[in-house]
Amino acid sequence: MTASDPIQTNRHQTIAVNVGGVMVGGGHPIVVQSMTNTDTANVDATVAQVAALANAGSQLVRMTVDRDDAAKAVPIIREKLLAMNIDVPLVGDFHYVGHKLLTDHPACADALAKFRINPGNVGFKGKKDAQFSTMIELAAKLGKAVRIGVNWGSLDQELAQSLMDENGKRSRPLSPEAITREALVRSALDSANRAVELGLAKDRIIISCKVSEVPELILVYQDLITRSDFALHLGLTEAGMGDKGIVASTAALSVLLAQGIGDTIRVSLTPEPGGARTREVHVAQGILQSLHLRSFKPQVTACPGCGRTTSSLFQELAQDIEGYVLDRMPDWRDEYPGVEDMKLAVMGCIVNGPGESKYSDIGISLPGTGETPSAPVFIDGEKVATLKGADLAGQFKAMVENYVVKRYASKDGA
Repeated sequence: MTASDPIQTNRHQTIAVNVGGVMVGGGHPIVVQSMTNTDTANVDATVAQVAALANAGSQLVRMTVDRDDAAKAVPIIREKLLAMNIDVPLVGDFHYVGHKLLTDHPACADALAKFRINPGNVGFKGKKDAQFSTMIELAAKLGKAVRIGVNWGSLDQELAQSLMDENGKRSRPLSPEAITREALVRSALDSANRAVELGLAKDRIIISCKVSEVPELILVYQDLITRSDFALHLGLTEAGMGDKGIVASTAALSVLLAQGIGDTIRVSLTPEPGGARTREVHVAQGILQSLHLRSFKPQVTACPGCGRTTSSLFQELAQDIEGYVLDRMPDWRDEYPGVEDMKLAVMGCIVNGPGESKYSDIGISLPGTGETPSAPVFIDGEKVATLKGADLAGQFKAMVENYVVKRYASKDGA
C-alpha cells in the first residue's frame, strides 16, 4: 500500500523566491518557518534556539533586530551556526529603525537572507518613503529577499484613515471589518509595487497580511490571491497559547492551504512557561502532513479508546511506537529515503482495528476487553502474523524495522 496522494489543492501559482537557498512559492513545497524569542544580542541563547528550531525542521528562522547590539550580534550568530554545520537562512525582523540598522551595520545585512519590513511602522509621514526606499534599495543591491509583512495591530494609519474617509462618502458604506481587510491588502500590494519601482525584482518579494481572527485571515488571503502573484506567507499574528493557539492556527491555515493558498507558514504559538519554542514547528509540520501536502515523519494512527478497550495496553503501545519512530528517524531519514511517508496503525480492538491496519503500511490490532488475547499484524493490506505474549511492543518494533529496511532501502538502490 502506498502513501496517500497529496490533497488536490490546485495551488495558486505565485512567483518563486530564493531565500538563502530555500525556494518559496512557484509551486515549490510549502516552507515551514519560525522565529526566536531570545534577545538577539544574547548570542549564545539565540544560537541555541536557532539551532533547536532548525533541527526541529524550521527551514527559515527569523530574529528580532531592534537595536545596535542586536544588529552587531547577527553576523556572529551566523558564524557560530555555520561552525555547527547549521546553514539555515536567517531573517531579520525590522521595525521603526531598520533603515538605520542595516545602513550602520553592513555585516548584519550581509549575514541575513531576508529582511522583514512592516509598512505600518517603517516610517511616518514624510520619512516613510525615504526609510522604506533605503531598505529596499539595499536589499536589491545585496540580492536579498524581502517580506513585506502587514499586521492589523500596526496598520498604516494614514491609509486606513483615507479608506475610512472614502467609505464614509459611500451611499452604502462597507463594514469596518471590510475596510480593515482592504487596508491590509492595499498596504501590502502598494508597498510591494513600490519596491518593484525602486528596483527590487518581484522574485525577491514575499508578502503577508496577518490578523488574529481566523475568519478575517481567511477572507484577507482569499482576496489577496486574486490580486497578485507575489509569494505568500501565512500565519495568524497572535494565535495564542496551548490548545487555543493550535486549534486557531490549524483552522485558519488548513482552510487556506486546502484552497491552494500559501507558500510558507508559521504557527505563532505563545510558549507555555518553560515550554519549547520548537512546538510551533511541529504543529506547522503536522498541519501540512495532515493535509498530505508534505511528509516529515511516519504517522502513527491510534484509536481513542472506548468501553471495548478498557486495558491501557494499546495506549502504552501507541506511545511506545511514537517514541520509537522519533528515535529512529535520524538514522532512517539518512538511510531510507521516503520513510517519512510510512503510515502505521496501533488499534485497540477488532471493531475498526483490522480495517485501519489494512489501510496503513503496517498496523497492529490489539485485543479489546474480553477478546482473545492475540494481535493480528497487517502489512501492505495483508495479514502476515498474529502476535501473542507479554512482549507485543518488542515483536511489533522488530516487524516495523524489518519493513523499513525491506521497503525503503530499495528506493535508492541499496
